Amino acid sequence: MKTTLYALIISISLIACSKDKKVEKAKMSDNNPFNTQLNQPIDYANVTSDDVVEYANVVIKNAALDIEEIKKIGEPNLDNTFVAFDDVQNSLSIANNNAFMLYWASTDSLTRAKGLEYSKKIDSVNTVINSDKELYNQFEKFSNSTGYTSLQGHRKRFVDDIIENFKLSGVNLENDKLEAFKKLKAEISDLTSRYSINMNTADDTLKLDSKGAEGLPETIKNTYKVSENNYEIPVINATSGPIMSNAKSEQTRKEFYVKFNNRGASKNLTILDSLISKRYQLAKIMGYDTYAAYNLVPKMAKNPKNVWNFLNDLVDKSKDKAIHDVEVLDAMRNKEQHEVSDNPVKPWNISYYNNQILKTKYDVDGEKLREYLPMDACLKGMMAIYEKLLGLQFKKIENASVWSPDVELYDVYEGDKLKGRFYLDLYPRPNKESWFYGMSLSNGKSTQEGYQIPVRMLLGNFTKPTKDLPSLLSYGELNTLFHEFGHIMEGVSYEGEYSLQQSSKRDFAEAMSQMFENWIRDYSVVSSFAKHYKTGEVLPKTMFDNLKNAKNLSSGLGLQRSLRYCIYDMNLYDKYNPEHPINTDSLWVKIDDELGVLPLYVEGTHPQSCWIHINTHPVYMYGYLWSEVYAQDMFTVFEKNGLEDTKTGIRYRKLILANGSQHDIVKQVEEFLGRPSNNKAYLKSLGLE
Repeated sequence: MKTTLYALIISISLIACSKDKKVEKAKMSDNNPFNTQLNQPIDYANVTSDDVVEYANVVIKNAALDIEEIKKIGEPNLDNTFVAFDDVQNSLSIANNNAFMLYWASTDSLTRAKGLEYSKKIDSVNTVINSDKELYNQFEKFSNSTGYTSLQGHRKRFVDDIIENFKLSGVNLENDKLEAFKKLKAEISDLTSRYSINMNTADDTLKLDSKGAEGLPETIKNTYKVSENNYEIPVINATSGPIMSNAKSEQTRKEFYVKFNNRGASKNLTILDSLISKRYQLAKIMGYDTYAAYNLVPKMAKNPKNVWNFLNDLVDKSKDKAIHDVEVLDAMRNKEQHEVSDNPVKPWNISYYNNQILKTKYDVDGEKLREYLPMDACLKGMMAIYEKLLGLQFKKIENASVWSPDVELYDVYEGDKLKGRFYLDLYPRPNKESWFYGMSLSNGKSTQEGYQIPVRMLLGNFTKPTKDLPSLLSYGELNTLFHEFGHIMEGVSYEGEYSLQQSSKRDFAEAMSQMFENWIRDYSVVSSFAKHYKTGEVLPKTMFDNLKNAKNLSSGLGLQRSLRYCIYDMNLYDKYNPEHPINTDSLWVKIDDELGVLPLYVEGTHPQSCWIHINTHPVYMYGYLWSEVYAQDMFTVFEKNGLEDTKTGIRYRKLILANGSQHDIVKQVEEFLGRPSNNKAYLKSLGLE
């Protein structure tokens, strides 16, 4: 890591000493798959680790040259300084995104290794660039000019956001503190990578005999059967729901729960301790009391106080319902166990007893529902809904060059105009990132050659089809599919001038995808594609209505459990005291006691060791609930105008999805709603109004 930082600094210094000598830009080999024309798809099938290395090195060298040119400009203006900087960041971002994506998803071990290595190197380069005092002086010089005072709208926000980002990147620190800041950034990057690798390479299985496997769906048993009445089930996201909701054996549920919440624990607990400490040190160098205070500056929430007030309000509003939900679960447990017990339900039994209530009280069988939700039909139906709603068309690219045979590629059109592109990588593979993401590969941007379209990738880990069965989604997985595809639609809808304005506020980012989850609550929508994988029978309305009637089963407890994670995240990064470091196991117990609803921590488990958000997205969890308030409020417009009203959908796309950070998102939401936003719809959606 140090070598990369010093190499870039030396490179820039050498360039600076050769002001009268033109230094030629680096060029990629003609046959490098990353050497593409504007909007030409990358030939991923033929990418090698050497290609990643060459590509990244060329981009890094040329970025250094371009930054030096900006620093030599005598009279900085919007185009020669800020737009030129956007060009540099665009190139670095595309290279970084592709390297990181290949680290997460490539089937080749060398390519994964080089993807990680060069993603980290580009991160280091960005750390150097974003704290370059000479470059920042150019920005400030322009901000004090008449050219800046004439800026309006998204261009003024563009300039202001770049300047704020430099300030948050330590540019105004004294040299010794700046070097410490850079060192911490590099160390944090290394730690987060090691944490992710440990989590994603955890290879544990649950070994069951016929008694232990009783109640499990036949699809699970058939897929993981190793001999007569013996099963070896991988402990992964795709198997978690079926086992925890259906296994009749409490021992099976408990064993899976413990294994699942210990992935990567042998190494990641120590790594997490280091991450918390180093992020605290970084914040202190920047002059903030906590890392959360530093992290929240560019977000909607602005400061920890606003986050804590938001979370505590939801804790109060949901507690009574949560306590009632626990009582309902306890009653079901007592009924099934033929006992009278005041002991609270165990964490590994919550999904199971919820499922039993669904079956007995609401006549909802999640595994029977699965049979009506084959992935291919759900995907096709979902895309048709998004197309009609947003006024877009998706065209699958046949025989596309991709990094795995599982991956599909689609181009997105508005009429005859190419708007974007997305890849679907939906199923688990060995060494692949194990969560669900809508990832960016490139941002939208105006260039001299034309408009650079945004490119996104949906990384999923849904149950993989077999030779006997298609991939069958649970209703929760259908929700995840609609959610993650919402991220894809946000990405490809961007219509901004600058690459750096593609992303919205981080604590609003989930709202745009959460809003789309509401479409699967409507029978006319779901029945358009939900058909039995064998018979073709449409999902019966009675089955769907029963599911809808159960919508708020455990809604209070569910919110309290979400709040538990939010509060944990905020404790790590807003309550850290270096003289009394946090015991990350004891913290779970402390929060459970404070919430006063249900003790959820299980001795001997370490869910913080396999929780991607506190690793790569610290101070982020509250954003899911913060976003949900906006999501449910925005959905009221569709409830009024119709879930397939294209006019409303296009208006939503133009005002919200296409915005990024070009305009104040609060004002954009108010314009879409025709009023200020509130939390009424959110509370109503949970049955808490």
